[in-house]
Amino acid sequence: MCLTLLVCMAARAQSAPKLTAAQIVDKNIAARGGLQAWRSLQTMTWKGKMDAGTGDSVARSRAMSTTSMRQARAMSAANAKAAAEVKQVQLPFTSDWKRGHKQRTEIEFAGKTSVQVYDGSNGWLLRLYLNRNDYEPFNADQLKAQSQAADIDGYLVDYAAKGNKVDLEGVEKVEGKDAYKLKVTQKSGDVRYVWVDTTSFLDVRLSGAQRRMDGKMHNVYIYQRDFRAENGLMIPHTLQTVVDGYHDAHNMVVESVVINPKLADTLFTKPQ
Repeated sequence: MCLTLLVCMAARAQSAPKLTAAQIVDKNIAARGGLQAWRSLQTMTWKGKMDAGTGDSVARSRAMSTTSMRQARAMSAANAKAAAEVKQVQLPFTSDWKRGHKQRTEIEFAGKTSVQVYDGSNGWLLRLYLNRNDYEPFNADQLKAQSQAADIDGYLVDYAAKGNKVDLEGVEKVEGKDAYKLKVTQKSGDVRYVWVDTTSFLDVRLSGAQRRMDGKMHNVYIYQRDFRAENGLMIPHTLQTVVDGYHDAHNMVVESVVINPKLADTLFTKPQ
């Protein structure tokens, strides 16, 4: 226990070595498996489960996806009380990545598969849970958020070659532990933040695209936990998305990871 404020401040300063932004990035990449290992990564597939909302909301969506609107309302009202007792429902998902900012996510729901696909420039959605059976293009906000998201290797690997700039903004607490706060200014001018643990040097928190809720923009943070080695790469197996000002969080549990699977480009093109 610290005896004085000065001693406490000194102990805190010693817990986070004075490093440059470039040194922190190098240590982060080394902790995650090494530069060459990440450069050799061309494709990746995650499978697991993700939160879909409360039991009440999921029951309504399931009703909508399998019945007419009138029947759905009646079923939802009848089942709402029982369904609301379920705090969160998790749905199976598969996410495929391919270098070049390509990504495809499929979510299984009520016996159907909804799809979100991005080809590196444009994206489309198939939202069967809303009883929409046609692919719809991303709206402006969705397209901006996806274009600013990290590529398959994250924000820090080869950041200079990607046209990005990284600055150190100090040390902050993330879930009770010291973390370096790195400011990543992307080639587009958009800014993201990455918090790197001062001991493990793993990237334990990221900032996401802001969300408009209740007529206001809110900051979004993604917490990365339970890192495990997958073919030499350290991959988080639990991810939690939190929106400032809101109590509920969105959780994703990664149950399996495949490194460099064969993924055809057609998997990421505009669906027919």
